[in-house]
This record gives sequence, C-alpha cells and structure tokens, in this order.
Amino acid sequence: MKRTLLTASTAMAMLFVGVAHAEEIDRTGWPDSFTVGTASQGGTFFAYGSGWANLVADELGVSGGGEVSGGPWQNLANVHTGNNAFAMTTMGPAAAAMQGENPLAPGLVMDKACAMFPMYQTPFSITALASSGIESISDIPPGTRIGFGPAGSTSDTYFPVIMEDLGVEFEKRNGGWSDLGGQMQDGLIDVIAFAAGVPVPAVSQLEVQNDINIIQFTEEEQAKVLADFPVAPFDIPAETYSTLTEPARAVSMWNFAIANCDLPESFVKAAVDTVMSDNDRMVSIHRAAASTLPENWDKNQVLMWHPGAAAWFNENGGSIPPEMIYGGGS
Repeated sequence: MKRTLLTASTAMAMLFVGVAHAEEIDRTGWPDSFTVGTASQGGTFFAYGSGWANLVADELGVSGGGEVSGGPWQNLANVHTGNNAFAMTTMGPAAAAMQGENPLAPGLVMDKACAMFPMYQTPFSITALASSGIESISDIPPGTRIGFGPAGSTSDTYFPVIMEDLGVEFEKRNGGWSDLGGQMQDGLIDVIAFAAGVPVPAVSQLEVQNDINIIQFTEEEQAKVLADFPVAPFDIPAETYSTLTEPARAVSMWNFAIANCDLPESFVKAAVDTVMSDNDRMVSIHRAAASTLPENWDKNQVLMWHPGAAAWFNENGGSIPPEMIYGGGS
C-alpha cells in the first residue's frame, strides 16, 4: 500500500512539474494560429508537413495545419512575406531564393525565410509502368511524355534539366503527384520523374494496382548528375517499395522546414522541440522522418537560422555559429 501511495504521489509530482514547465514557456507574441506550406496532395511534402503541423498544434495548443501549395518556390515566398508561419523547402530553391532568383518574384531576396529543422533527403527517382518496357533511362524513347510534378516545384525545376543532361528527349507534363499517377494508369503519360521523399505516396498507390518499374541511375549517369547539379548520392532502400528487390541508385537534395524569421523565438523553439524530441513519433507520420534527427542540423549551409531553432539545436548538441543566426543570435 505504501508503495502504491508513493508511486501515485511521485506521478502526481511529475504531473505538476510538467504543468509548471508548460506554464513557464514565454508565449508573448505567439500567433493565434499558423499554417505550414507543403505541396500538392499525393506527395511527401503534403503528408509529412500536414503531420508535423497537426503535431505542433496539438502539443502547443495553437490552431494550425498543413496547406496545399505549389511547393518550395511558393513556400519560400509565403514564409518570407509572412503568409505562412512555417513551410518546407529543398535546399536548391532555398539557395536561389537567397540570391533573388525565385521565379515567382525575380530580384527579391527572400531573407525572411529562416531554417527551422532538417527533414529528409529528396531522392530523384523515375517510375514507369512495367508494360511500357522502360527499364532504364537509356530506354526512354524520344517524345516520351514525362510528368515532372507541380509547375514550379523542386522536381519541375531540376528534373527536366537533369533528364536533358542525360540525353533524354521528352514532352513535359505538370500536375499534382496523385493526378500524374492517375494519368499514367490511363495512358496519358508514360513516365513520372519524382523528386520527393520516399516512400512517395503516389508510387505506393501505383504499385498496389499495377506492375511498375522503378528506374535507377547507372553509375555513369549518377556521376554526371553529381558533377552538374547541387545534389548528393542516394540509394532508395529496397524496403521502401514492394517493387524493389535491392537498393536503387539515385541522387538527392536535402529538405528543411523553414519559419518566418520574425516569429517569436519561444514559439519556434517550442515547435522545434515538439518535432525533434521524439523521432519515433515523427516516423509514425512518415517514414522519411527517419532522417529528421538533431545531428543533421549541419546539412543547412544556405539559410540563416531562426534564433529559436538555433537555440534548440545549440542546446542539444549543435554548434550553429552566431553569423548563421538571424539577427546574430541571442
């Protein structure tokens, strides 16, 4: 009985400590609600972004959720202007936006979009129906109709020029990932070139209903793309899709969550803590979050860090220098 009472008392004490800790968070200037800019439905950005938006909203008691968008270019613009508190981007578009090269607003340096936390790598992968007979990049015949994702997305920005670099002649198509998957099943397009975190929901759905080929880069093709574009080598794990029997060679680009630089430091720090403190919970939202780990903070060499995010990482094993923190840090 004494042991039971002691346990209950200890649990109650811990509860009060947790409540007190929650009450100690400075909520000065916190917004009443927030949105996370994602991308089109059927893509990894939408699934991942909507998931962590809901998680942060629940944990912090602030109304929030994911918002469909045109992808990284629009997300960078919306966070810079404050239309979205948070969003997601790949680092290629982020670097261009910092140089005033966002095609949505040429010449505007989008320096109000700050790094928040590392998400995952975006592999560039190619999918075709097995019935097409396309099993390699060199198999893709001239005039092939290739879907490159939403107009202005990372995939649409980089994959067409990558394919051109590899000598592929094609007819370009754009659309949301789910829509492109439907078009492939209906015979309206021949190939989909995905730049999205794996597993891509649209590919997972395709292979449930069809025999598909996930087309990897040859070693020579990968080496050429690595030399010509801001990407890194990547292997799509065999367990990602039932279609794969071994890892598929690809290239990738890192993704980061971003925050408007003027958001309160305590708000962003609390949001980062919610996402980064429990990786199992993030992986349950999307398997790509296996890379959403504190040690990957150093994959950002482009964006200034939000002071709240920098504070969290520097308290948890990071070493973000003051010159990379918006406003010089606190």
